[in-house]
Amino acid sequence: MSSARNTPEFWHFGRPAVNDIETTAAEVEALGFDGMVLTDSQNLSPDTYIALTLAARATKQLLLGPGVTNPLTRHPAVTAGAIASLQSVSDGRAVLGIGRGDSSLFNIGARPVGVAAFEQYVSTIQQYLRGESVQYADYASPLRWLDSAASKVPLDVAGTGPNVLTLAARFAERVSFSVGADVERLSWACAHVRDAAKAAGTPCPSMGAYVNICVHQEPSRAVELVRAGVGIFAHFTGMKGAPRNRVDDNDQAVFDRLGNYDRARHGRADAGHAQAMPAEFIKRFAIVGDVEHCIVRLRELFAVGLDRVVLIGPRADQFGAEAADAMQTLASEVLPRVRAY
Repeated sequence: MSSARNTPEFWHFGRPAVNDIETTAAEVEALGFDGMVLTDSQNLSPDTYIALTLAARATKQLLLGPGVTNPLTRHPAVTAGAIASLQSVSDGRAVLGIGRGDSSLFNIGARPVGVAAFEQYVSTIQQYLRGESVQYADYASPLRWLDSAASKVPLDVAGTGPNVLTLAARFAERVSFSVGADVERLSWACAHVRDAAKAAGTPCPSMGAYVNICVHQEPSRAVELVRAGVGIFAHFTGMKGAPRNRVDDNDQAVFDRLGNYDRARHGRADAGHAQAMPAEFIKRFAIVGDVEHCIVRLRELFAVGLDRVVLIGPRADQFGAEAADAMQTLASEVLPRVRAY
């Protein structure tokens, strides 16, 4: 059974770039983060695998991967080949984060991939990464160049609802929850994955969570600094038909409003869906406040059984020095004390 580690992992969430990603990755490593994920959304950012390769060359220990890729824009052999190449370039530091798809898909007129198709894709990816052949009609299709002595790239499934979390428990080495920072929802998600792994007779995957965070002396300002990011992650629960396991009654109406997602203003605080979130909702969904508050909240998350958190801070391209200061304070004053707890 997965349980909180003595030394929890902290990952940095970022966007791909081709001009300064080496500097960013080196800074993230110097700040003491264990890993860094980069989004994979071809219409909004440069290619994530090129950026991750540049980041690998600029770092020595930082774990790296897409956060997250999807099953539609790349054939499973192409995704497996890309992440296995990163594994080679980084000397074994790659992790393949994957979900059903969001901005990468709606920007090409597509919807998130259905659970059954997602399961097939994940299963096929795992075959490739284990060095096995995938059968297409009468043709065997392995990654013929893959080094059999190389360590396998772990698969990290991002999920919100029970069906995807069950799939993760059956097929993946890792699972990362996209349900916010609410302790009750995360406790439910952890318990669901443990039960699903037990029922399937598989090892329980390592468990993590995507968490919006801002360390700031003024909680009201912290709310505004993460409003854009919370809009992205909260809308996974607000999507039409999305499961709302353990959602507080007070938040149901907020998630309903997030169903009217302004795709043209994805990732912007001035979007209608982002402005529809009250400050109190953001304080529950994210971690916002001073140093002591953020330490307490992060400790609560690890106490429910998480092994790591992927931390989404204020965007540097929108908030400049404020974003940099919040990240510096997080890394220097919050994370060491959570690790030492």
